[in-house]
Amino acid sequence: MSSILIIVLSLVSLATLLATIRIIQGPTIPDRAVGLDTATTITTAMIVLFSQIFHRAIYLDIALVYAVLAFLGVIAISRYLEGGM
Repeated sequence: MSSILIIVLSLVSLATLLATIRIIQGPTIPDRAVGLDTATTITTAMIVLFSQIFHRAIYLDIALVYAVLAFLGVIAISRYLEGGM
């Protein structure tokens, strides 16, 4: 495995830790929703990195589907918080 991929994976892991802290400590519900959205974006990036590490193109399809579902989830959460359901 390339040393660049190891550095990128460690930075992504640090970002995941920071997003988790925001989810836990968020003083308001919208702060926690933003932290959750950040965590899903980071997870999508990790899936793409795993695609590069394992040389499997199917992981890119999985990342794309996961990103679309995460986007729809964020839209649903924001509509709920706005009171428009």
